[in-house]
This record gives sequence, C-alpha cells and structure tokens, in this order.
Amino acid sequence: MGESGAYTGPEPAVVGAVADLLPVFRQRAQQTEDNRVVSAESVKALAETGFFRLLQPASHGGLEADPIAFFTAVRLIASACGSTGWVASVLGVHPWQLALFPAQAQEDVWGADPGARMSSSYAPTGRARVVEGGYRLDGRWSFSSGCAHASWVLLGGIVVDDDGKPVDFRTFLLPESDYVIDDVWDTVGLRGTGSNDIVVDGALVPAHRSLSFNDVSRCACPGQERNPAPLYRLPYGSVFSNAITTPIIGMATGAYAAHVAYQRDRVRASYAGQKAAEDVFGQVRIAEAAGLLDAAWLALERNISELMTLARAGEKLPLPLRLRVRRDQVTGTGQAIRAVDLLFENSGGRALKRGTPIQRFWRDAHAGRVHAINDPERALSMFGRGEFGHDVPPDAMV
Repeated sequence: MGESGAYTGPEPAVVGAVADLLPVFRQRAQQTEDNRVVSAESVKALAETGFFRLLQPASHGGLEADPIAFFTAVRLIASACGSTGWVASVLGVHPWQLALFPAQAQEDVWGADPGARMSSSYAPTGRARVVEGGYRLDGRWSFSSGCAHASWVLLGGIVVDDDGKPVDFRTFLLPESDYVIDDVWDTVGLRGTGSNDIVVDGALVPAHRSLSFNDVSRCACPGQERNPAPLYRLPYGSVFSNAITTPIIGMATGAYAAHVAYQRDRVRASYAGQKAAEDVFGQVRIAEAAGLLDAAWLALERNISELMTLARAGEKLPLPLRLRVRRDQVTGTGQAIRAVDLLFENSGGRALKRGTPIQRFWRDAHAGRVHAINDPERALSMFGRGEFGHDVPPDAMV
C-alpha cells in the first residue's frame, strides 16, 4: 500500500516524475483546501511531467499512453492531495475525449496550443438549439472541476427542435471567450477542486465542435479517422467512469498510508496506555482496508488491460465486458469508501483536528462518492439486465 504505485509500462518516466511531486502536493494539501482551488504552480508542475499529454493523441503531440499509466499517475496524485488528484484526473481525461471530436475541433484547440486544457460539465442543465451552421447554447452548468486552469470547456446538452422536442444529446466544445465562471464552490469535501459553475449566454457553437452521444456509445466517432490508435476505440463509459473512481481509490490509499504512520506512535489513553499498533482489532481493520483497496485496483487494471488487448487486436468490445467494467468501477468506488471509513473509525478523536490528512481524505472521498457516475444501483442494474439477457438502454453509459 502507500505511494509505491510502481508502473512498468512504456511511460514510466512520466509516472516517476509525478511520484516525485507527491511531497509537494502533500505539503500544499491544506492550502489547496483553504484556497478552494489547486494552485497554478501545482498544475504547471504536472504539465511539465507530461501528465496531461498521456491520453492526448500523437497527431497533436500527445503520448497516446496505455490508460493504466494515466490511472496509476492519478492514484498517486490523489494519495497526496485528494483535490489535486481529482482535478488532474478530470483535466487529464479530456484530451482523450477531444480526440473523438471532428479533426477541425482538435485543430481549434491544439493547433495554436498543444498544451491547452479543458474542463467539463456534462449534466444537460443548459439549453441547446439547432441554428444555421451549428448550435446556440444558453444556461448554467455546475461542477466544472479545474475550470480555472482550462481555456476550453466541454458541456453536455440535450438538443431540442423549434417545438422544444429533444432530438439529440451532444457534448459541446466552447472557448473561454464564450463563457463566464461563477465562483460558487464552497463545500465540505473536495474543497480545493474549484468546481465552479459555467454560465453561457447565447454562444454559437460550430457543428464541428460537438459530438453526439449516439456516436460515443457506439464507439464510432469522427475523430477516430485521424486518431486510429486502439486507445481511442475504448468506450467512454469505461474510460471516463474510471477517471472518477481512480482518484477516490487514491484518496483512500493516502488515508491508509497516513493512518498506518499515525498508528505506529499512537497510545490509546482509554485503554490504559495500550499502543495502537498492538491493538488486534485495529490490525484487522487495517488488513480489511488494504484488501478492499487491492481488490478495487486489481479489478481496474484487469478490465482496462482486457479492453486494450481487444482494441489492439481490432476486435469488437463485447457488451458483457463493458458492463463488467462499469460494475467493477462503481464497486471499486464503494470499496474505497468502505476502506477509508474503516481507517477513519480506527483513528480516534485526535484525527478530527483540522489539518490532519485522515479527516481530509475521508471528506474528499465521500464528496467524490456522490458524483453521478458512482450511482451503484444504476450501474449494477445495467449489469444485471445484461446477465439476464435483457436489452441495455441505448443511453446507458457503458
């Protein structure tokens, strides 16, 4: 456990450089929480490691890395600071999604700046209407993590016709000149993510800067013509969902390391000065937490590896595997939450003190748990439908 996270794939230099930053991220964790935003220095340091290029296509200077390298790096970052890990994961997965857009959209973003970053808000809370040449967007989108460090945003929207009838569900790409950030983020967990609102007032989005969810769900997107690498044939529901679960696993991993270090020297006054490290019940909780985290991580590695093996072979990605990935993703979130709960319950009253890592990891992990993609009943019911041979809804994110 802890922060070893050794990765032996083809991008070890990036993962190793990220690991070298962990002491700094750990030192800045309280400042990040207090400021309600990850510092520009931290984002710049991550950019210099090549982290944000891991899932970026080679056609625009990216590394087209194995996604396990990306997830490994995210877990490491989150093990030092939950908010930094969350923002890194969300900003870092968007280059993968942009690679699915039409080639002109990719050129719009990366043509002038290959290091441009995008934030997002996918819940279709705004309004999108078809107009000549594209779409008109209006409204407010919430929870755009890391938006202060992005010059573009990806927004989800249900497209309606002139009669107000839904005709499509698309993701729209907008430059920072087309939206305003409203600073509303003030929460009990993931306080440092700066997940503020995006406000759009009549932005005109060219047709090429949008992507239909129908294409995404079929794993058949216009960007694949320019980016034919296996990485870009993976399902959105497999890649993005694990970009949410991985930082939560990382937070629980950081809580584990902090807890074990704390327990080594802790003396339990309520039990006649017993050393916490000698408490057999505490040892059981630690073992159970370690097992839960290992199970969550090993399932993620197995599933992503299987998807990549099939994609490299040019084979179809079977629905049962895609459903299993979502099942294990949402289960992995639950396992990480259970692990951090065990550790928090075993830490004693002094762990409640503001500034201690265990309570911050506990709050951050539970904040990440409420993300819509971590709805266990919805994800698990899709798996159950598939097991019984029922049709899976076409809009299911698998």
